[in-house]
Amino acid sequence: MRRNDGRRPPRNIRGYDRFSDSRPNRSGARPQGAKPRAGKRNYQEMSVDISKLVNKAQTLEETPAFTPIHKFTDFPIDERLKDNIVSKGYALPTPIQDQAIPHVLKGFDVVGIANTGTGKTAAFLIPLIHKVLRDRDERVLIMVPTRELAIQIEEEFYGFAKRLNINSVTCVGGAGIDPQLRVLRRHPNFVIGTPGRLMDLIERKALDLSNFNTVVLDEADRMLDMGFIDDMRHIMGFMPEARHTLFFSATLSREIEKLIGAFLKDPVRISVKTRDTAHTIDQDVIRIEPGRKFEQLIELLKQPEFDKVLVFGRTKHGVERLTKDILRAGVPAESIHGDKTHGRRQKALGLFKQDKVRVLVATDVAARGLDISGVSHVINYDLPATYEDYTHRIGRTGRAGKIGKALTFI
Repeated sequence: MRRNDGRRPPRNIRGYDRFSDSRPNRSGARPQGAKPRAGKRNYQEMSVDISKLVNKAQTLEETPAFTPIHKFTDFPIDERLKDNIVSKGYALPTPIQDQAIPHVLKGFDVVGIANTGTGKTAAFLIPLIHKVLRDRDERVLIMVPTRELAIQIEEEFYGFAKRLNINSVTCVGGAGIDPQLRVLRRHPNFVIGTPGRLMDLIERKALDLSNFNTVVLDEADRMLDMGFIDDMRHIMGFMPEARHTLFFSATLSREIEKLIGAFLKDPVRISVKTRDTAHTIDQDVIRIEPGRKFEQLIELLKQPEFDKVLVFGRTKHGVERLTKDILRAGVPAESIHGDKTHGRRQKALGLFKQDKVRVLVATDVAARGLDISGVSHVINYDLPATYEDYTHRIGRTGRAGKIGKALTFI
């Protein structure tokens, strides 16, 4: 059963919608009646500074090309792993991979400050798979805020670990726990999970972390925002003090610094974070006449250049209604939000990624962690709660050197 996430109900600000969405369903929720978590984000109303929502993308020539120091063949890793890297189409490391992999291979704790879409998953998976190949008793915990990110990491893992006889299990809410329990009994080398499900498994004594010597905390800022700080501390308390810890975050706040101080020892710090608002995104606002909001949306979606569009709404129920209305207007669409089952969310994402539907309507559960290539437009149908949420939303477009477009309805 999900608990109330404690946020204030949505209110109207200056005549504009305010974003508010409840926590994803059991991707990491605590038992009902538990004490409030420390570190919960205080959601304030987003002040509408129109100038921040309008920005002209730089041309590609204005973006300096990155020249890595290493090639993947330069890294001292297992040759079979190198073959899998090549077969996945990886040629040269991204900045976070180029800088982080050597330090992880040497066993240093690492703090990586990097946006989603920078290749950070491979930056920790590649050296950790090599670590397991060297010692088959090595076990790795990867903790993430959402089930979508967990599934994404699992997919990346199996690409790198192909034919290497290394197993993993993904432990997330919204999916049946019995299959996860069966795989855990076989002691897989990698456990990828969300805090709530990991807590469930620890309480059931199905997951013993005392022999996990490596942990990855991915999108730690998002876990902090979602109120998982107590669960994170509790889970880490079951691990050996002498451990290898990798910590990734898109932001570096005072709270994040406290976590780094609590969880890591003399970490190497790597920052490849770009500016807050992606410079490869054209941003603009669309002023909507009263009563024409949906009509304006459909007019846009029916234009041919809107070929792969993420539409962000305020609430789970609102997103579901909007998706049905878009479908009735003749535009193929799917939705993703916290009330959908794990299987239905994965199906919706798969259809969108495979270009079988042109439109994915989402709450902010999709704003972080998802790596969806080729998104042409992001439309903020409802305003987000904060400017930080806005930047994460629009960051789903304008990736891999391509110009994207973000439109906000006002």
